[in-house]
Amino acid sequence: MSVVLILGVLALGLFAGVLSGMFGIGGGAVMVPAMALLLGFTQKMATGTSLAALLLPVGLLGVLEYYRNGQVNVQAALLLAAGLTIGVLFGARITLALPDLWVKRGFGVFLLLIGLRYLTSK
Repeated sequence: MSVVLILGVLALGLFAGVLSGMFGIGGGAVMVPAMALLLGFTQKMATGTSLAALLLPVGLLGVLEYYRNGQVNVQAALLLAAGLTIGVLFGARITLALPDLWVKRGFGVFLLLIGLRYLTSK
């Protein structure tokens, strides 16, 4: 990796970490599009790299802070983790079987729908 790419990835990680701490987002909403659109990663490489970064306990300090302030539903988090463990396997298999363009467009539609929901809800 070039120095510019290394610095770009580090800056993206910092930015995604701040947003993750603020809004609980980072992987799909920030890192994947930034890697694909700004850093030249393919959609599949961006997704795989995002998952690899999130594999480590990157959210541990944020979770501890929210937990200390009574803002973590542990039971819901464990159930989400169980679903994620199974769901990510199927999601990865589906994505890797699809053409890159379909994955990129599907991701764009997903982000648009989420954005519209946030813009139209109270």
